[in-house]
Amino acid sequence: EPGPGRPGRQQALLPGAEPPPPAVPSAGAPGLPGPAPCPPGQATPGGPGVQQLVRDIAGLTLLEVSDLNELLKETLKIPDVAVMPAGAAGALLPAQAAPQEEEEVVPVKKEKTIFTVRLTELKAADKVKLIKEVKNFVPGVNLVQAKKLVESLPQEIKANVSKEEAEKIKAALEAAGGTVVLE
Repeated sequence: EPGPGRPGRQQALLPGAEPPPPAVPSAGAPGLPGPAPCPPGQATPGGPGVQQLVRDIAGLTLLEVSDLNELLKETLKIPDVAVMPAGAAGALLPAQAAPQEEEEVVPVKKEKTIFTVRLTELKAADKVKLIKEVKNFVPGVNLVQAKKLVESLPQEIKANVSKEEAEKIKAALEAAGGTVVLE
């Protein structure tokens, strides 16, 4: 079957573009394994032409892959899209598959789910109550360490906690006479 760099197929080059290098038959790039062999008794996925194309692409350098990517985008008229985190891209796939009736997309504000509780100030009259509360919420801290922590504000009380737990800690510390910030 004819393919890129093989006889029998005319390659259309863009003005000023260089022809691609000849295909190098290899199992893959140096240090990388080639395509996984199929179990005995099963046909190779895509047939031998597709397998040869995969081997040819695997033998390209990163610069050649980048050039191939650009050429394919231009040839197939694929628009450039912004790179998104993997989780966000997966969430958008069903929406992209359906035809878009609205042109304007309203950005969704992502609600923060993980918080850090930081004690910033204290009322001097309630210092003892606050030290006891800090001891309850900071794991592995005794009264002396809790006292030092309260006396050297601002201090992080607890990090990476859920919104519910952060609100609970904030309420308890503020009831004991502290000023708390959730970050």
